[in-house]
Amino acid sequence: MIELGVGIIGFGFMGRAHTYGMINIPLYYQPAPFRVKHISVCRRSAEGRAVAEEMGYYRKVVADYHELIEDPEINVICVSTPNRFHKEHLIEAIKAGKHIYCDKPAVASLEEAEEVEAAMEKYAYTGKAQMVFHNRFLPATMRARQLIDEGFLGRVFHYRAAYLHSSNIDPNKPLSWKSSRELGGGGSLVDLGSHILDMMQFLLGDICSIYAAAETFIHERTDTATGQRVPVDTDDLALMMARHASGAVGTIEATKFATGICDEIRFEIHGELGAIRFNLMDPNWLEVFDVRDPAGPMGGMRGFKKIECVQQYTKPASGFPAPKVSVGWIRAHMHCMYSFLESIALDRTPNPSLLDGLRLHRVLDAAYRSAESGNEMDTGMIL
Repeated sequence: MIELGVGIIGFGFMGRAHTYGMINIPLYYQPAPFRVKHISVCRRSAEGRAVAEEMGYYRKVVADYHELIEDPEINVICVSTPNRFHKEHLIEAIKAGKHIYCDKPAVASLEEAEEVEAAMEKYAYTGKAQMVFHNRFLPATMRARQLIDEGFLGRVFHYRAAYLHSSNIDPNKPLSWKSSRELGGGGSLVDLGSHILDMMQFLLGDICSIYAAAETFIHERTDTATGQRVPVDTDDLALMMARHASGAVGTIEATKFATGICDEIRFEIHGELGAIRFNLMDPNWLEVFDVRDPAGPMGGMRGFKKIECVQQYTKPASGFPAPKVSVGWIRAHMHCMYSFLESIALDRTPNPSLLDGLRLHRVLDAAYRSAESGNEMDTGMIL
């Protein structure tokens, strides 16, 4: 069994999520072909380091991320910092030959993505590197992909998809790094859109062109560092029409102004033989419609049916929690992380790979160029 030392750069929300996963994998997967032998974390602030040390989970807590990358006992680097810092962390981890687990989006711009790709070639990177697109790892979305691959839908005509939040509707909410072009690389399109764009590419293949519009509803917010009102330079809403290489077309929405919404990824896909739909707020079920079901008086047996996906992961998932109990947000993260670490142990290519995340920036960049120009833009995804 391979033993892995893990270094987590960043101790915010996602740093804690990755800590949870690394600690608890033995409960969820038996037998796993690897063991996480220790975890270290980097947090720049003294207050953050004090909190991390109090938790007692970490082999060491450091202020400089180079200490993690240069540590020969650390094999895996988790990049969990604001987007602007990803490029630097990724390139240093690539140079050191570490395995990499990177939060989305991979970096803050297409130019940075190209720099990281160039670094992978320059340093002949052979490590395993995966993106944290955890919504791919719910049983319901995995089942959706399986049905599509099996031809359940036949030819896919079109779809509608969205990632909806209401987190920015308060005009008094201070400016965060996720609403800063400098720190985040964009607004709702980058933060939420990266998830739903990846989901639709996961299900239906590459997006080859995109037409987009972006809107900012609140143009000034308070900078917490200065207490001054400053301009908002990112989008609150992005609306897109996407064309896939397969011929499918769809509408995609990413917004933090969906009043009344908590955290909804929705998609509904229509094909010649059936339809599939999903909502993240009801994640236990995948709904399917099959035109091959018999019609008849008062509807026959036609209609959407709910497939009980729940937590029905395959072995080596341990059955904890039980396969028929309600699934949740952290469970998809667990399976995403397990898939990555298993790829290291079994020497296979992670999926979604870091390259997948870097190439998604072609779609994000094309969407922003489209919103600025008013024209449909080629993504360059036909490789």
